[in-house]
Amino acid sequence: MAEQTPQPPSSESFNPQTDTRLKRLAGANLGWRWIAVGLIFALGLIAFAGGTALTERPAVMQAGLFVQTYYILGLFVVGGLDLGVPTGGPMWAQAMLWVAFFGAPLLTASTVVEAVLRVINPQRWLLRNLQDHVVIFGSGELTISYLRLLRRENRNCRVIVVDTEFESIREQELQQKYGVATVVGDLTLGFLRKQLKLTRAKRVLLLGNNDFQAFEAATRVLETAPNLKFRVIIHCQNLRFMRTLLQTSLGRHCVIFNRYNMAGMAFVRRSLRPQFARTEGLDNVVIAGFGRFGQSVVEQLRRIQQQELAHVVIIDQDAERRMLVVEEQQQLQSNYERSILRGDISNPDVWRRVASKVDLENDNTVFILGTGSGRDNLRTALWLKQKYPKSIVFARSNDQSRFASSVADEKNISAFSINGLLEGMIPVRWTR
Repeated sequence: MAEQTPQPPSSESFNPQTDTRLKRLAGANLGWRWIAVGLIFALGLIAFAGGTALTERPAVMQAGLFVQTYYILGLFVVGGLDLGVPTGGPMWAQAMLWVAFFGAPLLTASTVVEAVLRVINPQRWLLRNLQDHVVIFGSGELTISYLRLLRRENRNCRVIVVDTEFESIREQELQQKYGVATVVGDLTLGFLRKQLKLTRAKRVLLLGNNDFQAFEAATRVLETAPNLKFRVIIHCQNLRFMRTLLQTSLGRHCVIFNRYNMAGMAFVRRSLRPQFARTEGLDNVVIAGFGRFGQSVVEQLRRIQQQELAHVVIIDQDAERRMLVVEEQQQLQSNYERSILRGDISNPDVWRRVASKVDLENDNTVFILGTGSGRDNLRTALWLKQKYPKSIVFARSNDQSRFASSVADEKNISAFSINGLLEGMIPVRWTR
């Protein structure tokens, strides 16, 4: 699969939705300010109740609660300029009113100054006081999967999501549903890395779609913050590239993974292993689709389940070349029979060729429809289950689909999603 060339960021500034982000992140400040306002009102009312008056408004002590509240509210706008100064009553009451006299205008002034600073330099405000935070580069489905787990385990962790650009709906989802700050930029740029205070970060995750950009960013992140060694997590789209880089010093100092590889591990352990344990004798497995997921399933079958297998059939439109690449990199031995068929799963001739090699009527037959097309996988799975009712049929989708699950339950097939498998495999330690 060809890698997409990332669009260069036009700047490291925020997009037009910055004000929304700032309001959300400023929530904590608004919280303590309301507490301060309540405290000032309480001090003023207690002082008036204790017998303290105002030189320009001596009758305030005899006034009702509503009038006293009005005068205290005026302290936030004009201070005590038209009220005079506290007089009379015990010293503690005068002291409390003096605190209100100074506190109210100072609180108002600080709020105005802060608002001005937020407008003049929103990025600096957004990234203030960063400590024990998580930085994520990329805003795709992989980021959403990680954030779902993170918020289940750690609801209060501060998260900054960086990307070269954001889709409007995805940005709103990140901010409103997961409570993160979003920044337009690139972690290969030193200015942004400095603003993100990476030396104080808890973890950095590079979950974008460009492998070279991810490893370039990881190299620069570790140069900026050597303390993040072993806490930089990189998603590599290309399995071949990932396996090569695992042997480098960067690979030894970072955690490198591939979503399809992790999903393949989860699928074999949770779905195929129990199936093999239930059946007697050896099983036949037909894998339709030999991309990153199919390759990962075959790798796991070779490593942990090959003693359970009689025959593995692989179907893909580029099956021979992909198998050569896998054999070159993994060099794993197998003691089961293997057939490689080139073709499209929508072509009936492909399944006639499969039937000529394997007894598909056997109840030890497992079909794994794992191509990148969820529609073709589901349609072919339904046809196979109808034709070979004793077999076990799995149909893949990328995202979790209620539609696919409901159809699968009705027709006695098993639907699974890459994202669902992945989320079950993300280590909890990545959230701590």
